Amino acid sequence: MDKIVFSKPALLTDTPMHYCPGCTHGIVHRLIAEALGEIGEFDNVIGIAPVGCAVFAYNYFKCDMFQAAHGRAPSVATGVKRARPDSTVFVYQGDGDLASIGMAEIVHAATRGENMTVIFINNGIYGMTGGQMAPTTLEGQKTTTSQFGRNPLEHGNPIKICEMLSTLTGPAYIARTSVHDVKNVRATRDALVRGFKMQKQKRGFSLIEILSTCPTNFHMTPIAALEYVKTTGVKAYPLGVYKDVGLNEEEAK
Repeated sequence: MDKIVFSKPALLTDTPMHYCPGCTHGIVHRLIAEALGEIGEFDNVIGIAPVGCAVFAYNYFKCDMFQAAHGRAPSVATGVKRARPDSTVFVYQGDGDLASIGMAEIVHAATRGENMTVIFINNGIYGMTGGQMAPTTLEGQKTTTSQFGRNPLEHGNPIKICEMLSTLTGPAYIARTSVHDVKNVRATRDALVRGFKMQKQKRGFSLIEILSTCPTNFHMTPIAALEYVKTTGVKAYPLGVYKDVGLNEEEAK
């Protein structure tokens, strides 16, 4: 009898995902489900879906989900976590949702040290609404609203969320990872597990920024988009842990 060595995580539904070919949202969804499963969280999970490409995230996870207004996911999560402090709450946001209209919400949730886990998808562009320039669009990157490339003198500099939030007192864990190859997919999974463990141990606010692709609005093939993140994206947004207050390792096992 054949042995099953790979299967769908228990926390993912059978709903086909709507994302464009080559989009890495689906990879991250799976990694979230795997990370929650690793720490034994199945029936006590509450997710907050954003406005953006991942607006239908509530269709893909087998857990209670809220749909927040644009940018307000950290505020919704704050209310959920304070009402249900023993639940595991995760926030899923893109760069337009979190770093533009939702900037105030993420900064204040972080500085308060709200005991939640935020997954921040950074593909440097507005994916759902037509490929406009985002707060994280790279210098020189062309979009529908920066057709000659982002010019810092005209448009401002790209916002580096991990670097900014790690200066605050409230956060317990801030890390930036990527999903452009197998090694970094595994590193992203490890970071998500640690972020959720931080919450389980009531250490405070955690955010995992994940560099992702948008082949449609990059006007690239999926393979070329991954290569773009590997070279240009990682150079602009260095990977690594920006803050880590530490875990009780015995409790974390």
